[in-house]
Amino acid sequence: MAWASKDYNDRNWSLERGNTSDKIFWSRTHLDLRQVENEVLPLGLQIESFGAFEVYWDGVLIGNNGQIPKNGKPEIPGTESSYYRIPDHLISPGLHTVALRSSQSLLPHVQRSIGYKVDPYNSLLTEPLVTMSYMNLMAGAFLIAAVYYFFLYVNSKRKQWDILIFGIICFLFFSLLIMEYLKFHVVIPYSQFFVRLEIIGWLTFANALLVPLYFIIQFNFKKGIWLMAALLIALVFLYWSNYGHYDLTARLYSLAMLVASFIVVLNGIIQKEKGGFIAMIALLMSAMVNRLLVYDFGLFISFTIIVLSMLYLHSIRTSVMEAEHQNAILLSSRLQLELLKKNIQPHFLRNTLTSMMDWVEESPKEGARFIQALAAEFDIMNEISEQTLIPITTELELCRQHLSVMGFRKEINYIWEQNGIDETQLVPPAIIHTLLENGITHSEPLPGNTIKFILRYFVTKEGHHQYVFETIAKNRNILTERTGGNGLKYIRARLTESYEQNWRFDSHATENGWVSVIQILKS
Repeated sequence: MAWASKDYNDRNWSLERGNTSDKIFWSRTHLDLRQVENEVLPLGLQIESFGAFEVYWDGVLIGNNGQIPKNGKPEIPGTESSYYRIPDHLISPGLHTVALRSSQSLLPHVQRSIGYKVDPYNSLLTEPLVTMSYMNLMAGAFLIAAVYYFFLYVNSKRKQWDILIFGIICFLFFSLLIMEYLKFHVVIPYSQFFVRLEIIGWLTFANALLVPLYFIIQFNFKKGIWLMAALLIALVFLYWSNYGHYDLTARLYSLAMLVASFIVVLNGIIQKEKGGFIAMIALLMSAMVNRLLVYDFGLFISFTIIVLSMLYLHSIRTSVMEAEHQNAILLSSRLQLELLKKNIQPHFLRNTLTSMMDWVEESPKEGARFIQALAAEFDIMNEISEQTLIPITTELELCRQHLSVMGFRKEINYIWEQNGIDETQLVPPAIIHTLLENGITHSEPLPGNTIKFILRYFVTKEGHHQYVFETIAKNRNILTERTGGNGLKYIRARLTESYEQNWRFDSHATENGWVSVIQILKS
């Protein structure tokens, strides 16, 4: 116990502990106190050290951390950071000695220095709590953001990867904050100290990958796969080459993330992507904060700046999507009007009514059938005009009624065939009907005064739904190359309205007439 004394001569003591196995060892240091005002009393002593130990101030026991081996009982590990109140009567200006009687039997090979700090006791206890309260507030905000964006992704019909990635980034950042300040919530034995640092490292690793990936998606970076592969290799190399240097590794992860993000954002500015300058300013501020502040604060503040810029980018994307939605509503309204106009255009009604008068005069019975077919077609048109998707059976009934009307009008024998139709499928209204109209308008009958229409449906090997509409007739001679009139534009607009870009459409002449192929891609 003489080694705890203030007056003991420790000039020849070793500065290195070495591997002490399960033995008990002593450590000593000297602290020089200035005059202490009564207002700051009591003083406290903070010690950062591995092991279990007893703390002596000028030879007087003032506390212990864990329990050193005693009477055959194994060591009870202490925490890495502990606090002790210094008795007022032991405080005076000048040199004082702090001695630790310690054991480190659970991690005897780890050589870690001992840190000492003397401050007002109340400050030592409350400062971490104040810091933790701000960090918990920040963590709560990111947790709410993560949950919101997860719900937004799950309940969205359009599964956007940037929303999911942003939600994951917010959740990882929340986890990073919790793990960093977990030591103030939970008593962590020194033997488990590196587990928390390892988790923090992997969380930082994941964020260093996902942040550039988010920018790649937002700014349409064309070589994103190559950049992500290079970034992953760099991060793995940093982990392998700096294993055990946790703070340094985390800083290097952040540096790699910033470099990759700079490349993507700079390319976005060159491409004149929206929000590029805001993201660049955020990255520069993040780099400056990370450089000027200590790791514990700089890392989180810099990450927060980046996440806020990402949130701004997402708000820009949301406004663009809202504008697209409004345009889609306007498009849908225009398509409804176009669908009605297709059947109430003046020349169609005039020619149809003229033919109807002739049929009523010549054959009242057939004229009645003509009127019934026209009324049925108009009824179906009125029913489907405001719908985006309709049953294929309704579409086919519309086609059959139209063929009846046109058969009376043109006195041509129109033949309709269908193969493999799945009656459970839905299609945009009047797209087959439009193909049928094109076939009637641009075709001449074969010998025998017939025109044949065949609709086939099947599912491809890739799972795509495919409709093949074939007109078997003689194509009319055309003076100019036909690339598709209003009818084909209507079909493409309807397909885009219902399936976005997940469709293909082709229409071309054949030896037997005309073939159109509509393919709904598997989403």
